Amino acid sequence: MDVSTPTVSPLRQRMVEDMRMRKFEPKTQSGYLRAVRKLTKFLGRSPDTATAEDLRRFQMRLVDEGASPITLNATISGLKFFFDVTLSRGELMAKMQPVSVPRTLPVVLSREEVSRLIAAAWNLKHQTALAVAYGTGLRASEVIALKVGDIDSQRMTLRVEQGKGRKDRYALLPPILLQRLRVWWRVGHAQGKILRNGWLFPGLDPMDPLSTRQLNRAIHAAADTAKIDKRVSMHTLRHSFATHLLEQKVDIRVIQVLLGHVKLETTSIYTHVATDLLREVISPLENLPPS
Repeated sequence: MDVSTPTVSPLRQRMVEDMRMRKFEPKTQSGYLRAVRKLTKFLGRSPDTATAEDLRRFQMRLVDEGASPITLNATISGLKFFFDVTLSRGELMAKMQPVSVPRTLPVVLSREEVSRLIAAAWNLKHQTALAVAYGTGLRASEVIALKVGDIDSQRMTLRVEQGKGRKDRYALLPPILLQRLRVWWRVGHAQGKILRNGWLFPGLDPMDPLSTRQLNRAIHAAADTAKIDKRVSMHTLRHSFATHLLEQKVDIRVIQVLLGHVKLETTSIYTHVATDLLREVISPLENLPPS
């Protein structure tokens, strides 16, 4: 049987090469290609024939269809790369404008809820992974990328290699978390799940790390078991870590470094959800003289 291989257009191939040259993450590449596919479908012809007015009408179509601000901006970013870099016709993007994204407050768990959540996880591996996420403030992608050799018990740090933005940094390693990690390593190593210099949280195959999807599935199941009715994700543990540190009077600039934030403005969102700090403020109403 003759099985034909789908052909890739020279234009798409050039865009892929342009992104590979810049070492874009696979997720970013997929998103940018998706944006160009949307435009192509809208035009009904090759995207390199688009005019500035075509692009303006395309954005209006996305708005009319109810696309979220995040989706709109992601699409615009992909098209900007396509026209700026691949076609060298950046002037066509003049009428496509990014939109402001409403800033919402993150969901934060109480300390008691975090404790229940971790205890409710399916097994020791998931319990330890959730403890790492909360105890260090790491992103889910950073948790699953940890290797046994990243634990430095002498300096009490975790090495985070190529975190978001492709930057290395160190995370704190509290003593109680080190104890949890040692218990998990002994059990996992004895069961053949953790290789000597392998992943700290391996998947079904010890040669592969646990996936973010598996970790998110684990935390959702734990939240159900613990009867936590808030919207919980792995990032909720990161938000809770930062908020609880702020409530403990840790300097916000230290929290910024621990989270790996480039801008202090990003970290400052937690000042709006640190309720312990709010409770310490005395309202001027309390100081009004009796009438």
